[in-house]
Amino acid sequence: MRRSKREVSDEKRKEIEKRREAPARTPEGRDQQLISYAYDLVEQRLLDGTASAQETVHFLRLASEKTRLEVEKLKSETAMLNSKKKVLDASEKASVEYTKVLDALRLYQGRRDD
Repeated sequence: MRRSKREVSDEKRKEIEKRREAPARTPEGRDQQLISYAYDLVEQRLLDGTASAQETVHFLRLASEKTRLEVEKLKSETAMLNSKKKVLDASEKASVEYTKVLDALRLYQGRRDD
């Protein structure tokens, strides 16, 4: 059984009214609160089918922007991990070479530590 748009709208409105809270004490908190209410309003309009094209396109852009940023972040993290691996490999190689140099110096001094 499918509910009408009006029923969905009324339910959503009641849900929003229930969760309404006192105004935030800081400007940043208030901004976040108002942004949350704006998102709820646009969500309701999308569900009701009354959202403007501008509202719809805004969220489509956010979705594609978010996806692009996530891919970019993954590439950056992969590059960073590869760099760390190269540093570790170089460190291990340097350690082996350092040990060889110390062994050669000991041999040159006439000491042999077996």
